[in-house]
Amino acid sequence: MQRVLQFSLVATFAYVLLTFFAGLRGHSLALISEAGHNVSDMLALLLSFVAVYFQSRPATERKTFGYQRAGVLAAFVNALTLVVISIWIVFAAVHRLASPVVVHPRVMMMVAAVGVLMNGVIAALLWKFSNDVNIRSVFVHMLGDTLSTATVIAGGAGILFTGMAWIDPALSILIATMILWSSIAIVRETLNILLEGTPLDLDVSEIRAAMQSTEGVLDVHDLHVWSLGSHSHALASHVTIEDVPLSASAAILDRLKCALRDKFRIHHTTIQFEITGCETTHGCSAPPEAEMVGAHGHHHHHHGHDHAH
Repeated sequence: MQRVLQFSLVATFAYVLLTFFAGLRGHSLALISEAGHNVSDMLALLLSFVAVYFQSRPATERKTFGYQRAGVLAAFVNALTLVVISIWIVFAAVHRLASPVVVHPRVMMMVAAVGVLMNGVIAALLWKFSNDVNIRSVFVHMLGDTLSTATVIAGGAGILFTGMAWIDPALSILIATMILWSSIAIVRETLNILLEGTPLDLDVSEIRAAMQSTEGVLDVHDLHVWSLGSHSHALASHVTIEDVPLSASAAILDRLKCALRDKFRIHHTTIQFEITGCETTHGCSAPPEAEMVGAHGHHHHHHGHDHAH
């Protein structure tokens, strides 16, 4: 993965220089906007490269979950950068529509053809790693670049045959819309992870039902599910069971962990067993007063941990 990112970084930097100077020479806002878009791609690749390095580092006592969210944070910054760039492109294009400039379509088409080839190759290389939100944010960048650069070729041909200079800024607005659309989904997903929301592909009611249907489980409450990284989920819950021997409760715990792992791909679980219910206020659980009177032996707590980093 790191080699693919390194190659992509070097190729994108070379293309940024090419599109920027060609855009200046050919008076093409579409090409200059492509250069700006590719600068964001370059930053995205750099952030992803750094994030992949940090994600591979082991957990420590100061960072007990390791650096799994480094990639999520990189994807969030990448997507926000794209939003800003798309807004800038729209403003520049509207100004260009009001004050048309003569464009050199042949320069547009030649440079854009190089871009389609380069971005297409990079997108294809990143595709097999796109299950990670960090890499997917870069893949979306590159796929969007491939499509938007192809529209620049079409725009260059349109200007060449019709002489209508407004095609160039109109294309810029189309490119900006594509960039914005591709960014919003990534912003939404990464914000959900950073705010410790329920993973978008999981349903808490289904998880609760699966846990409650496990043999030996009477009730499930104070259930929390969140993401550590783009495809690493965690769960914490209180589970009410009968007052059974420790060996029997261990068997129930194993059944719960297997159900969560096999049905929902949740590998990190913290499960607290109880033999009576407990009140939950603001996410904090406390045993009822009746339960607190008398003996600890009547309140059975069992923590099950299953680490998979």
